[in-house]
Amino acid sequence: MKIFATCASLFTSMVAVVSVGRMVHAAKTTPRFDASGKEQRDWPAYGGGPENNHYSRLAQINRSNVKRLTVAWSFDTQEEGGLQTSPVVVEGVLYGITPTQKVFALDAANGKLLWKFDSGIRGTQPDRGLAYWADGKDKRILVGVMNFLYALDAATGKPIPAFAKEGRIDLRENLGREPASAQSIDLTSPAVIYKDLVIVGGRNPETLPAPPGDIRAYDVRTGKLRWSFHTIPHPGEFGHDTWPKDAWKTSGAANNWAGMTLDPQRGILYAPTGSAAFDFYGGDRIGDDLFANCLIALNAQTGKRIWHFQGVRHDLWDRDFPSPPALLAVKRDGKEIDAVAQTTKQGFVYLFDRTNGNPLFPIEYRKYPPSTVPGEQAAYEQPLPLRPAPFARQLLTENLLTTRTQEAHHWAAEKFKLFRSEGQFVPFSIGKDTVVFPGFDGGAEWRPRCRCGDRNHLRQFE
Repeated sequence: MKIFATCASLFTSMVAVVSVGRMVHAAKTTPRFDASGKEQRDWPAYGGGPENNHYSRLAQINRSNVKRLTVAWSFDTQEEGGLQTSPVVVEGVLYGITPTQKVFALDAANGKLLWKFDSGIRGTQPDRGLAYWADGKDKRILVGVMNFLYALDAATGKPIPAFAKEGRIDLRENLGREPASAQSIDLTSPAVIYKDLVIVGGRNPETLPAPPGDIRAYDVRTGKLRWSFHTIPHPGEFGHDTWPKDAWKTSGAANNWAGMTLDPQRGILYAPTGSAAFDFYGGDRIGDDLFANCLIALNAQTGKRIWHFQGVRHDLWDRDFPSPPALLAVKRDGKEIDAVAQTTKQGFVYLFDRTNGNPLFPIEYRKYPPSTVPGEQAAYEQPLPLRPAPFARQLLTENLLTTRTQEAHHWAAEKFKLFRSEGQFVPFSIGKDTVVFPGFDGGAEWRPRCRCGDRNHLRQFE
């Protein structure tokens, strides 16, 4: 597996680093500013910055010269497998992860290996990035390797002994389920850094048994747990009454696997969550199941809920919120509103005032038929945004089936007559297969969506 760097032949003395998603960093160009207004030429976080907008103002490589890009250097991880990681670049050093979750640092100008860290654990899950934190000379890489969160010295790649237990946190611990060693959680999206906190979600099983999808913040220096937000609420917590009484002891998931977004000026963390386990049957979790399938705004310092929006009640279709939301400004009635945009597997884009969760466009709650599956109780109503229009088709009909040949279309049409295709949120039934469209992978997925500069265009890449 290779990572390529490219540069325009016109600017061969300049550096442009390109990862799997073609992320660009160039020297001696228009400076980039982060949310606090500081000049920034790096790509110091997954998504470019805490706002997760996948956008840089650097303009050396542009539409007029991009066709002249050539390979400047490449780095071969000498491993097989898919490389889903998006590297970060800080002070001329590129930090990344190999397919088996070895961590490496490269000189971003020439691709020379500076160090590589091998935990001894062979990673088998996607690992989409890592995080960087610095305070003076103390500079750290925070990275997930399966169920462990490591703190590495950014200069040497060595674990920092004073962090947690010998430089790592076992994320199976402190979930309220014992034994911890029997739990299953992997850090597949990078942590979010806020001041001296490192905040994580995790990938949980989609069938039971599964641990709860708690969102947790740890002290970035010591590794001590500072706060937890229970996505399956405990007794006395908001949302507990949307589950069976003791579900918090046995139900699982409702986890943040897709990553999070931070408004550093306001100190608000935006965490999208997925469905509760099981994905396609909820007879043991009757109720709306907060905070599964939610966009949750949390106080990043304390973990306290500020607001939330649940996009699917009592999910039966694996309709996770699949990507970190984007922060942008939206003009409404002549007023500019700081907004948060969340894409969905259904192909929707929800837009909210990021301070209070008020929707910027109408959301209609529509009634849907009950489930005929024994023991199941589907939600009576589900939300649908009236604007913006969906970016994915919403209903599979016969005219959308293959027309490769007349015979192929006829065969598909005859099969299609046996299915139930009625759009969003139709519960599964006994005796007749139900079409889920768009499919379980969307619509939107974890792949990047970016804010395009000052135009505030939101682009979804598939």
